[in-house]
Amino acid sequence: MPRAKRDLTMEQQLSRGPMDLPFLMLVLILVGIGTVMVFSASFATAYYVEEDPLYYARRHLLFVAAGLVIMYLLSKFNYQLWRGLSLPILGVAFVLLVLVLTPLGYGGDSVGAQRWMNMFLVAGPGFQPSEIAKIAVILFFSARLAKRDTQKKRKWSRRSTLGRILQKLDDIGFLELVPYASILLVMAFLMLQEPHLSGTILIMVGGAAVLFAAGIRLYWVAIGGGLAAAGMWFIITQTTYMTERIQLWLDPWSDAQDKGYQTIQSIYAIASGGLTGLGLGQSRQKYLYLPEPENDFIFSIVVEELGFIGAMIVIALFALLIIRGYWLAIHARDRFGSLLIVGITTLLAVQVFLNIGVVTNFIPNTGISLPFFSYGGTALWIHMAEMGIILAVSRQIPAPKQE
Repeated sequence: MPRAKRDLTMEQQLSRGPMDLPFLMLVLILVGIGTVMVFSASFATAYYVEEDPLYYARRHLLFVAAGLVIMYLLSKFNYQLWRGLSLPILGVAFVLLVLVLTPLGYGGDSVGAQRWMNMFLVAGPGFQPSEIAKIAVILFFSARLAKRDTQKKRKWSRRSTLGRILQKLDDIGFLELVPYASILLVMAFLMLQEPHLSGTILIMVGGAAVLFAAGIRLYWVAIGGGLAAAGMWFIITQTTYMTERIQLWLDPWSDAQDKGYQTIQSIYAIASGGLTGLGLGQSRQKYLYLPEPENDFIFSIVVEELGFIGAMIVIALFALLIIRGYWLAIHARDRFGSLLIVGITTLLAVQVFLNIGVVTNFIPNTGISLPFFSYGGTALWIHMAEMGIILAVSRQIPAPKQE
C-alpha cells in the first residue's frame, strides 16, 4: 500500500468512499429534464422580449454546469466539518436577512415584496438571503442536536421557587426548545417583513423536521405546529398583502386581467395538456400568455407539453429522490449526518409540494420555485449544494457486513 494511502486519517478515508449512485442518478435525471424544460418554456419569452431565443437556455446551462461543480466539490467535502461552520453560517444568514430589508434589498416595486439583494451587496447578480437561511438553520440545528444525548443535563437548585420551576420546565423538555424556537421566531419575523410567507414556512418546516428527528417530545412538536398554524392564519387574515392573495386563490377570475391572470393562465396550460400533452416544445401558453413560464410556473408548461403522464413521471422522480434521501438518513454513519439529510430532504419535499400546489391553484400563490426546474442561479446552486452535502454523508455510510 502506498505511504500516502497509509497516512490518511480514518475521517479522510471515509470521506473518499463511493457516493450513493441511485441518489446521484435521480438528481442528474431531474436536472436534465429541468434543463430541457427551461429551454422549451423560455423560448418564446426569450425570442420576443430578449430578442435571443437562447437567452435563458444559455444562461441556465451555465448555472447547471456551475451547480454540478458545486455538488461534486461538496460531495468530496468531509461533512463533519460543517459542525464547526454551522454557527458562522447561521450568523451570516441573520445578517443577510436584516440587510435585505435595507436599501440594499430590492424587488418591492415589481413583485410586492423585498426579497432580493445583490450578491456582492453593491453590484452583481441578485439572490434571496432566505435560500441561505434555510440551509443555515438545518446545519445549526443538526450540529447542536447531534450532541443531545451526550450532553450532561443541568441540575437546577430546588431550594428556591425559581429553581424548582426551571427544573420542572427542564424535565418536560421546554428549556431545551428555547434556543431553537428563538432562532426560528426571529428568522420568521425578519422574513415576514419582506414579506416572504413561503420562505418562512420552509424555514419553520426544515427546523421542525430536524427537531422531530432528533427526538424532541411529540407533544412539543404538536404544540409548536399548532402555534405556527395559528400564527400563519393570523398573518394571512390580518395583513392586506396575504388577504389579497387568499381572495385571488379562492376566485382568481375576480381580477382576471391583473393579479389573477397568472393563476388563470396556469390552469389553462394544465387543462390543455390532457393525458399525453401537446408535445415537447408545443406549449401555447408560453407565448406571452403565462407570465414567468420558465420560473415559478414551469410545472404548468411541463403538464401542458408532457401531459398528465409526463407530470406524474416528474412527480414520481421527485418522490423516489425524497424516499432515497430518507433511506440514506436512516443508514447514515452518525446522528449529525442523519439529521442533516432529514432536514434537507424534508425541505426539498415541502418546496416541491408548495410549487405544484401553487401552479394547480391548490394553495395560494406564494412565489416559490420548483427545485432543479425553475430558471435561476442562486436557488439552483443552493439546491445542488444541498444534494452535495447529502452525497458527502452517503460516502461515509458503513458498508454492509458480508456474512
